[in-house]
Amino acid sequence: MIDTVRMNLFAGKGGNGCVSFLHEKFNPKGGPNGGDGGHGGDIIIESDNSLNTLLHLKFNSTIYGINGQHGKGKEQRGSNAKDTTIYAPLGTVIWKMNSDGVKTFVADLDQDKKVLVAKGGLGGWGNQRFVSSTNQEPLLAQTGEKGEETVLFLELKLLADVGLLAKPNAGKSTFISRSTKAKPKIADYQFTTLEPVLGVVEYGNNSFVMMEIPGLIEGANEGVGLGFQFLRHAERARFYVHLIDGLSENHLKDWEMINNEIKQFDESMAKKPQILAVTKMDVTEVNEYKDMIFEVLKERIEEHNDDLVVDETVREIMNKIHFISSVSGEGLNSLIGDCNRLLELMPKETEQYEFDENYFPPVETVPVITELEDGVFVVNSKRLERLTSMSDMEDHRVAIQIWSEMIKMGISKHLEESGIQPGDVIKIGNAEMEWI
Repeated sequence: MIDTVRMNLFAGKGGNGCVSFLHEKFNPKGGPNGGDGGHGGDIIIESDNSLNTLLHLKFNSTIYGINGQHGKGKEQRGSNAKDTTIYAPLGTVIWKMNSDGVKTFVADLDQDKKVLVAKGGLGGWGNQRFVSSTNQEPLLAQTGEKGEETVLFLELKLLADVGLLAKPNAGKSTFISRSTKAKPKIADYQFTTLEPVLGVVEYGNNSFVMMEIPGLIEGANEGVGLGFQFLRHAERARFYVHLIDGLSENHLKDWEMINNEIKQFDESMAKKPQILAVTKMDVTEVNEYKDMIFEVLKERIEEHNDDLVVDETVREIMNKIHFISSVSGEGLNSLIGDCNRLLELMPKETEQYEFDENYFPPVETVPVITELEDGVFVVNSKRLERLTSMSDMEDHRVAIQIWSEMIKMGISKHLEESGIQPGDVIKIGNAEMEWI
């Protein structure tokens, strides 16, 4: 099962603005009429309840948004690009991978929702935007803004009401196949279930989702036997049905091992209620030793449950030990009934994540000005770079108009405060101009 994927996203670039002037038969010196470029397309992730894996994204993990169209003459604005939508299963948690390798929470697709994950670039202005009382012939137009680039990590945590916990070959697959319409692989050897199985349990007028988590062995919290991947899917269950193999040589040790692995993986999981059931009652040896198994488990189970902060009615259900046979059906109705009662007593909980308020980069304020050797001053201003990259810097009229924009933005003042002198060179992106 593919339940994690790293994605590289490149939102669409905005279209370039146009430099154009009106030339008509009886108006050969018409004014500027260059249109703006269209906005680049956003990238959106949307939940889709028909999906239950991230396989469709595993080999299509680099996504490029659609670019906006360029502006044209006669004030024709370029079309905005359509958004690109990525579909992911319910239960997918989206993280942003920062440059330092730290993950920052973005969104949780725990219900039907759409999330903007990469913002498209704005379209560039055409030269009609730069008309002023002192500039009737603007030769400037902006390039389209670059779309946001981001690296995301998607992690699927299946949504289920009840999680089945047990060691391998304890009877989970047989139990869920009898309780639901799920069709897991069933065999008399360990690790027949290699990925979580979901099934819907019908009980009276109610129904709930049960999930079989592949068998856990000692060291599962550290990834032994793929345990780390399996435990992640169990995190969201509201409570657990803990199955103990009736043919085990040490029933209490099995119970303690599973609970220890859960606690080591996530302590909050260990605080959730559990209903205990001993399986394989159709086997003669298990039936004969039923009372002994009960006495071995009962005291330790009650001691464990006394430490949990739960309602007394919930504790009463947890203190029961069910003896079941998924082959004959013995005890199944009682166990499913207690599951249904417990769900009615327990409110649904939602996970809380810390949201990164700076997920999208802030709007540019004061440009950074750096003095290099030989009197070269570098101005790091995206707004100016978008103007100079489309302009003929050899044309003195363009240089004057760029100068005017620098005065409006306060960059000239910052350069003077930085000690710039006549004859020094200003570098903006790949363009250079001389300070006069």
